[in-house]
Amino acid sequence: MDRQFFIRVIACVALFITASLQAASLETIVIDRGGVNQIKIGVVPMKMDPSLATMVDPSDIVSNDLRFSGQFAPISRDNMLSMPSSPAEIIARDWRILGAEYVVIGSAMREPTGQVSVTFHLYDVPGQKQVMMQKVSGRADQWRDIAHRVSDLVYEKITGVRGAFSTRIAYVLVQNAGTSRARYAIELSDMDGERPRTVYSSTEPLMSVSWSPDGRRLAYVSFETQRPSIVIQDVRTLARERIASFSGINSAPQFSPDGRQLAMVLSRDGNPEIYLMNLADRTLRRLTRNPAIDTEPAWAPDGRRLIFTSDRGGKPQIYGLELATNLEERLTFHGDYNARARMLDDGNLVFVHRSAGIFHIAWQDMRRDRVVVLTRTNLDESPSVAPNGAMLMYATQARGKGVLGVVSIDGSVKYELPSSSGDVREPAWSPFLDPLSGR
Repeated sequence: MDRQFFIRVIACVALFITASLQAASLETIVIDRGGVNQIKIGVVPMKMDPSLATMVDPSDIVSNDLRFSGQFAPISRDNMLSMPSSPAEIIARDWRILGAEYVVIGSAMREPTGQVSVTFHLYDVPGQKQVMMQKVSGRADQWRDIAHRVSDLVYEKITGVRGAFSTRIAYVLVQNAGTSRARYAIELSDMDGERPRTVYSSTEPLMSVSWSPDGRRLAYVSFETQRPSIVIQDVRTLARERIASFSGINSAPQFSPDGRQLAMVLSRDGNPEIYLMNLADRTLRRLTRNPAIDTEPAWAPDGRRLIFTSDRGGKPQIYGLELATNLEERLTFHGDYNARARMLDDGNLVFVHRSAGIFHIAWQDMRRDRVVVLTRTNLDESPSVAPNGAMLMYATQARGKGVLGVVSIDGSVKYELPSSSGDVREPAWSPFLDPLSGR
């Protein structure tokens, strides 16, 4: 990639948003490849109160969630030998025949208060015992949130890792791009693509979406003033505030882990550099001072370091910066293009990596200096890691359109969230959320 092209990319020119983008919401999960050691589980249709006859069976959502994780292989209902709704009705032999390790059963009802609830039981088939029972309640309009919460609880009980099914994703889509009727939008949806809604739309490009650590705000780049500016928006009230609109580049905003600062790229001094903005008083601190292009900052989980992309070595590579000392070091050396990095809780990296002339998502073991290419699709970009670190989402191309792909950190599980009628771009996975408690 030559320097001028890299500059145009960093300057947020519409090369990131292709002229073929169309309005889209996300559809059914398409499984590309599953793990070899998936846990076989029976998620039995739940006993539904007659007043909930029009509601989707929560077991459908739970089954899809567990399948989406790639770590579970839900048993087809057509193959179930019995369909219990209480522990006393479970016949362990029926599930052993099917190879099930666990069974999820339960019932759904409408409470006298008007709320709806799901009571579920998790049964250990080899141990022939119940290992979990819990009731999850909420408003009728939180039905899917209730089911996702059940999935979170089941997933964590079995794997020991917190479930991320109650999270959200944000992404960019464009309608009628390249025409006088072009309209750009930032969409939010459940992590499975359901319940999409628009939080902001514009006739000008939008890009580089990121979440605040409390999940209440989004930061992104907008061209609504005919030049790039950085906006923070409340996802509930939809109130917006433009916080950086300096001359030149204003791009790549990323909230700090404590939510008090925003890392960003500004060229107010003539060259793209990494800055920190204190969100309380809007003061700026310049971090990098290099004639090369420094861009795409991302935070280390402890908030003490930033990683960023720079072409100071001649080609885009990942660098680290200690905030206390401003000490910088190069982190990637494999290949001639590594960019858009994210740091995992264990200190390892995921990033866009060019391999054999094609852009893929790669993982780097920092202790062993080993790079593993996770994806083999086309033009893979914009990796965003789930808050539990188990999966990451990225933008790619398939069947002539943009889709969102999902891959496990070890690369053994791959999925695709296709769009219904066009391309979607730049996914951002939310932090852990608890919609049932309003967080």
